[in-house]
Amino acid sequence: MARVHVIANQKGGVGKTTVTVNLAAVVADTLGGSLEEPQVLGVSTDPQASMMEWAERVGDALPFDFAQCHDDPGSLSRLRQLDQYAHIFVDTPGSLEDEAILQTVLAQADDVIVPLEPEPMSFSPAARSIQRVIAQSGAPWRVLLNNWDPRDGDADLLQTKAYVAAQGWPTFNTVVRHYKLHTRASAEGVTVVQFPKNRVALEARQDFFRLALEVLGSDGQAPRHAQSGNAVTASKGA
Repeated sequence: MARVHVIANQKGGVGKTTVTVNLAAVVADTLGGSLEEPQVLGVSTDPQASMMEWAERVGDALPFDFAQCHDDPGSLSRLRQLDQYAHIFVDTPGSLEDEAILQTVLAQADDVIVPLEPEPMSFSPAARSIQRVIAQSGAPWRVLLNNWDPRDGDADLLQTKAYVAAQGWPTFNTVVRHYKLHTRASAEGVTVVQFPKNRVALEARQDFFRLALEVLGSDGQAPRHAQSGNAVTASKGA
């Protein structure tokens, strides 16, 4: 039975799509399988369809199946029934106007990843998302500190960690660092598992592999749902 992982934060520009694509790619790579029968599905519920554009650029090399479902709430409500996949990663919109979509996928979620950039302007939007929608869903959730640039020093990172601790929010141990490779990957049509084999690329991959281990490590918990069947029609690279 598939586990549904929702990446959510109603603030745009916090890296939800980058986290979704790269995490799905790493988990697919970790689980093995084949390009013909992938064990992972990536789902975009964002009307802007940036994840779809990225998937199309990767094409047949995309290590997971993909579906664009922002206008298909019926399929989104049946994600749990896609028993041909081990994991489903769902990218969500960055707008309060799309709250109904977010609530639909959260009802399917086994866990929620909340990306948070280490800067004070990100704090209030994340708090609103968590308090208003995510915590209300009943799904386990954790904050992911994302897109931290070590070249800027650790002051913002430490301030963000202190804020998160004061809120009592659960967090991932992994901090995803900022790399140009991540920002260029969509335009170049690659995922983190297809980065070139050099030192910088290895460091850029490490954070997502560590994050994947934390996500997969939660599989010892009983799934929040227990249904099976078939629903959303997924396609490879489209």
